[in-house]
Amino acid sequence: MQFKHPELLYALFLLLIPIIVHLFQLRKFQKVAFTNVAFLKEATLQTRKSSQIKKWLILFTRLLLLAALVFAFAQPFTSKTDAFKTQKETVIYLDNSFSMQAKGSQGELLKRALQDIISNVPEDENISLITNNNTFKNTTIKAIKNELLQLKYASNSLTTQAALLKSRTVFKKQSNTLKNLVFISDFQEDESDLNIQRDSLLNYHFIKLKPVNTANISIDSIYISEKNVSNIELKVILKNNGNPIENLPVSLFNNDNLIAKTSVTIDKETSTTFSIPTNDIINGKVTIDDTSLQFDNTLFFNINNTSKVNVLAVNAGNDSFLKRIYSNDMFNYTSTTENQLNYNLLESQNLIILNELNTIPNALITALKQYTTQSGALIIIPSKDINKASYNMLLSNYKSVFNNLISNEKRITSINYSHPLYNNGVFEKQVSNFQYPKVNSYYGATSNASSSILKYEDGKPFLFQNGNAFIFTSSLNKDNSSFINSPLIVPTLYNIGKFSFKIPELYYTIGRNNTFDVSTKLKQDNILSLVSANVNIIPEQRYFNNKVVIKTSETPTLANTYAIKNKNETIKNVSYNYDRKESNLVYKDLSILNNVTLNNSITDVFETIKSDTKVNALWKWFAIFALMLLIIELGILKYFK
Repeated sequence: MQFKHPELLYALFLLLIPIIVHLFQLRKFQKVAFTNVAFLKEATLQTRKSSQIKKWLILFTRLLLLAALVFAFAQPFTSKTDAFKTQKETVIYLDNSFSMQAKGSQGELLKRALQDIISNVPEDENISLITNNNTFKNTTIKAIKNELLQLKYASNSLTTQAALLKSRTVFKKQSNTLKNLVFISDFQEDESDLNIQRDSLLNYHFIKLKPVNTANISIDSIYISEKNVSNIELKVILKNNGNPIENLPVSLFNNDNLIAKTSVTIDKETSTTFSIPTNDIINGKVTIDDTSLQFDNTLFFNINNTSKVNVLAVNAGNDSFLKRIYSNDMFNYTSTTENQLNYNLLESQNLIILNELNTIPNALITALKQYTTQSGALIIIPSKDINKASYNMLLSNYKSVFNNLISNEKRITSINYSHPLYNNGVFEKQVSNFQYPKVNSYYGATSNASSSILKYEDGKPFLFQNGNAFIFTSSLNKDNSSFINSPLIVPTLYNIGKFSFKIPELYYTIGRNNTFDVSTKLKQDNILSLVSANVNIIPEQRYFNNKVVIKTSETPTLANTYAIKNKNETIKNVSYNYDRKESNLVYKDLSILNNVTLNNSITDVFETIKSDTKVNALWKWFAIFALMLLIIELGILKYFK
C-alpha cells in the first residue's frame, strides 16, 4: 500500500491525545456521606468493572476512528508500479507497409489493427503513434482518430530494427518515466538482425499479426529482351509464393487501352513475352488478378522517343574504333580535328573524347573545364608524344598529373568489377584468366581521389576516373596497344557514353536513389515537375547547359507513369513502381527473442498496460470505516450499560 500524501501520516501522533485523556482522568473525586454503605458494596464493584470496560471500548473506537480519518486524508492506494512517482509514456509503432494488406481472420491486418487501437486506447490518454511515414507525437486517439481511419499503406518500408530505433527516439529523455513500446507488425522477414537489449525503464510489447493465407502472386519485373527495326520484345517476370496456378491472366495496357493479353502457368516463377512496335510511345502497365496483396498486381513502364547521346571526338589519331562503338542507334557521333573544332558545339555534347592529341590548346582546356563542371563527361586518350605541360594543365582540373613516358611492355590484368561501368551485368562472373591486352608504352600517372577502372599487372592505372573525366595512361592505336582488339573496349567505352547521359529506364523503384537526365533547355527560373492525375511533384533537379539532371528517392510515393513537364509542355514520361520486397510473405520467428512480451492480440496488450498502471484508491474504504466507527462509538455511549 502506498500513499498519495504520506506527509499527513504524521497526524497519527494525535492518537496520543485520547490515550492521555483516558488513562489520566483530570476530574477530582468528591466524597459523599451515606448513613450505611454495607448493602451497596456488591453493586459498586459491579458498576466500576462495567465502567472500565466501557472506557476501554470507547478508547479503541476513537483511536481507530482517528486513525481511519488520517489514512483517508493521506489517500492510500495500491498498484503494480510507483504510479504517482513515475510518469507513464506509451509509444505505439504501427507497421503500415504493403505486407499488411494480407488478410487475417477479421479482414486486412492494418485495418483491423487500427480498429483495435481506437477501441482499446482511452480517447484522452496521452500517447505517441508512429508509422513508416507518419509521426503523431504527444497526442490522443481522439485528436488523430480521423487521420488514423484514413491511414494509407506506405511505399517505404522499414526493417524491424530500423522501426525499433525510430520508435525509441520518440520517447522523452527523462529517466523516471515508465515507458511502454507497443510494436504492431506482421514482422516480415528482412535483412536486419533483431536484437533487443534489456532496459529496466522500457517494456517491449510485440504484437505479431498473422495472415490466414501467405500465398501471393506478384509481377516482379519487366525488361526489353530483344529489339529490332520493327518490334520490341518485352519480357515480364512473375513470381508465386503459394500453390501452383494453371491459368493466370496477364494483361498489357497502353494508358487505359488493352493492347495484349495472355495467360501463364506458374509454380514458383515464370515469364511471358509481349511484342510491341519499335517506334510507338508506350505509357504501359502490366496487370494480373490476385486476391492477396494488391500493390504488386500492377507494374508501370514507359517507352519514350529515344534520346540519343551526343558524342564529339576531337581526333589526331584513327577514330574508326570509336565510330563502331558509338553507332547511330543510341549515339549522335561527331568527329572533328583539333584545327576544325567548333567550340560552340561543346556545350551541346554529352561526351567529348580527346583522341591522341599531341598538344591541348589553352582555349580548349578552359572550355573543357567549364564543360565538365556542367556535368559533361570527358575521355582523355593521350598520344605517344604529348606536350606534357599542356596535358597536365588540363589534368590539374581533375587532381591528376602525367609523369614520364615508360617504354616497357605491360599487360592489363586487373578489372575493377565493382565500378559502375562493369557492375550492371557486363560480366556474368569475375574472370581471373583471359587474353590480357597489352601496351608497349604508357605514362606514369599520379591522381588524388581517383577510382581505378583498369590496371596493369604492377597495379598502376591504365584507365582511371576522377569526377567526370575518364583518363587513359596509354595511347590506344594499334602500334602501341592491343586494347582496341580486346573484348574490354566495347563495354568500357560504350558504358562511358551511356552514363554520360542517363536516359530514363523503363521504370524506377520508389524508395531507391534514382537519377536520370532530361534533354531540354530551360529559361531562367523554370523548373521541371512530375505530373500524374492530381499529383504534381517538383523533384530535386540541377540544370546544365543542355540537360536537367533529376534525382528522386522517397518521392513520388504512388506508383504510376508521370509526365515530365516544363510548365504545360510534356517533355517525356517516366514510370515508378513499388519495391517488390514486400511481396514475399515470410515472417520472423519471434520466439527466440529475449526481453520482450509477445502477444497476438492488441486488446490483451492494452489490458495488460492498464493493469500494470492501474491505481486502486482505498481512501473511500477508510472513510466508510471511520463512519462505521463513529456509529459504533455512539452506540456504545448510548446502549452500553
